[in-house]
Amino acid sequence: MSVNSFGRIFTVTTWGESHGPALGATVDGCPPGIPLDESAIQPFLDRRRPGQSKMTTQRQEPDAVRILSGVFDGLTTGTPIQLMIENTDQRSRDYGEIAQAFRPGHADITYHQKYGLRDYRGGGRSSARETAARVAAGGVARAVLARLAPDLRITGYMVQMGDRRIDRSRFDAAQIDQNDFFLPDAAAVADWTEYLTAIRKAQDSVGAAVEVLVQDCPPGLGAPVYAKLDTDLAAAMMSINAVKGVEIGEGMAAAALRGTENADEIRMGPRGPVYLSNHAGGILGGISTGQDIVVRFSVKPTSSILTPRRTITAAGDEVELVTKGRHDPCVGIRAVPVAEAMAACVILDHLMLDRAQTGGVRGAIGPGA
Repeated sequence: MSVNSFGRIFTVTTWGESHGPALGATVDGCPPGIPLDESAIQPFLDRRRPGQSKMTTQRQEPDAVRILSGVFDGLTTGTPIQLMIENTDQRSRDYGEIAQAFRPGHADITYHQKYGLRDYRGGGRSSARETAARVAAGGVARAVLARLAPDLRITGYMVQMGDRRIDRSRFDAAQIDQNDFFLPDAAAVADWTEYLTAIRKAQDSVGAAVEVLVQDCPPGLGAPVYAKLDTDLAAAMMSINAVKGVEIGEGMAAAALRGTENADEIRMGPRGPVYLSNHAGGILGGISTGQDIVVRFSVKPTSSILTPRRTITAAGDEVELVTKGRHDPCVGIRAVPVAEAMAACVILDHLMLDRAQTGGVRGAIGPGA
């Protein structure tokens, strides 16, 4: 069984390959009566779309989404929503040399070991092209969240590329969509551009770190053991191509802290609990606190590079391989809208799970509780 679906109530199944005629997603569990058409989804796909700058792959895909079912007269019907995105700029000839040789760092060898065959044209299902379908599904999730949790905001941005890191004292969310890196630090854009340009010209690639911030998330989402909100968010981010590590809040840095430093102290505010810090990243015991949810993940360097790499063929011959084609010198850049989409799907799924179990009832805190 190849698992191509995620979610419990709001479920997403993606389908299609990088060099097939189309790819897409089937979204089920969407409530009826939500305003939805292609124009509500397309802006998110436009942010992920390739070929928009020299910093990303030059594959030219319009990524135009079509809604084939589940919507009538501009409203969701409660039935499965079928989303389709046609592939229009495949260059399968670029991959002829890897029909037998395994690209180092890619899923080629593991797909062959598991299935005994693989679609070598761009990697098939292992290609980052698959994430376009997730972004489309995330657009549906955001349309529902706009109705059920109108104050909730999901923002992704890059915080590191190679040895370059943002200066958080200059953090400006308004800058995120004003540059090629989804960078909230305008002063760093020129340096990052020069840095990645040099790496690309050297026929190399570089890794990155992406952060996703979920603001005004209601408290009480998640469950204590096997459906922790942070568990599902981590799994969602880890499922994105090339992601090798995920952390919530302080994450791995918490290993260096003492309990007196790490525990988020609480006081009583006029509208409920107020936390004096957010080392937990907005989640305690697998359940949202109402604070900002902070998820961060690392993305490995793109394995498809023009520098020759040593590998083997299916016959066991040792060879050197150059991966031709059009590839991102830093795949972390276009991972930003994908991460936002995955966060939207997970948060919506947990919001619907909570409503199904508790009806939105919350334990009282304060005078008269």
